[in-house]
Amino acid sequence: MDEDKFNVNFGLKEIKQIIPHRYPFLLVDKVTYMEPGKKVVAYKNVSGNEYFFSGHFPEEPVMPGVLIIEALAQAGAVAILSQREFKNKIAFFGGIKKARFRRKVIPGDTLKLVVEIIKIKGPAGVGKAEAYVGDKKAAEAELIFMVEDKN
Repeated sequence: MDEDKFNVNFGLKEIKQIIPHRYPFLLVDKVTYMEPGKKVVAYKNVSGNEYFFSGHFPEEPVMPGVLIIEALAQAGAVAILSQREFKNKIAFFGGIKKARFRRKVIPGDTLKLVVEIIKIKGPAGVGKAEAYVGDKKAAEAELIFMVEDKN
């Protein structure tokens, strides 16, 4: 299979055409690799101006783990909602398993979000998600999702 055909350069405009998230809750800045329904590689540039740093924690800012998981879920949603049968739908969490946090994510970090869809059955599925800062794993989880029609 020709891996190059999955290299993409999606910015905020393209991402917003696929998933419904908007500021301040859009946690994906760009997508560089996407196999619809199979795999995505995306990035979140973590700025010191993020709204959550004012309270988490003012003296030692750390990106909340739940938002790292949310960024992974949004990246995975880009891959899922790019599939023909799921276009113009919305993806919701069905569950989170095996979540582990390996290192702090702080202002100035670039979070690499890698999600591989390992199972889809009807409108539900599971993604193996990993977040990296450089070559060090920051977090990992198994994300369960449900796809539904938009209201």
